Amino acid sequence: MKKFILLTLSYLCLCTSIAQADSQFKLLVFAVPNKYHYEYIPVARESLEKLAKLHAFEFTWTNQPQVFEGDLKQYAAVMFLNTPGDELNEQQRKQFENYIRTGGNALVVHRAIITTAGSWPWYEQLVGRSFKIHPMLQTAVVNVADKKFPATFGLPEKWIWSDEWYELTNPHKVKINPVLAVDENSYDPTKIWPGQTATGMGKDHPVSWYHQHDGGRVFVTALGHNVEMYKDPNYLNHLMGGIYWTATGKGIQK
Repeated sequence: MKKFILLTLSYLCLCTSIAQADSQFKLLVFAVPNKYHYEYIPVARESLEKLAKLHAFEFTWTNQPQVFEGDLKQYAAVMFLNTPGDELNEQQRKQFENYIRTGGNALVVHRAIITTAGSWPWYEQLVGRSFKIHPMLQTAVVNVADKKFPATFGLPEKWIWSDEWYELTNPHKVKINPVLAVDENSYDPTKIWPGQTATGMGKDHPVSWYHQHDGGRVFVTALGHNVEMYKDPNYLNHLMGGIYWTATGKGIQK
């Protein structure tokens, strides 16, 4: 009995809702610790709590895939934070697909782009691009590709940023709207570990974008590799702009 109580309390700690008075919308943040990404979790959570208080929205933070078996309709958007759709079982995937088709929306952050090829084509199409490989983390110049989209508001037109510059492919021929792009002349896209090969993508190398999928709004950013990024004001402005548009459909300037 004692063990059951402890497990129940542990689950409640891992799936908690940050309530806000008069909140504008509710966000589900799905963040599962894994081999490559776990240090960021307490920092990202704290930063999101501050954003939620500042911008009057509510969010549920969880690392439990079982949340996708519950009522997703209460959420204006679901954020896959460094956590790909591979973490969901078949039933949970169907629930999430139905959520998107009936008015739900999604944000995909950094490693959540990386999924097992062919395991869930619908999710690959939702992301809009498929991960191929990435060179070593390097400093590069990020260019604003869409000044009218809220995830670029407050960012300089040319932004110095250090990250894993994912090489991406488009096997499903998905049309996306680029928000940010990296200048491959500002870093070495071939600098990689022995035994691996990276070639870069050339002039067309988006690192953030948005589009529609099955009726839902989708915002994607490939940025956000290490823990310090979740303290950076520019990065948090970028993330908040994506949250704002995805959850409300508002903010794009004409």
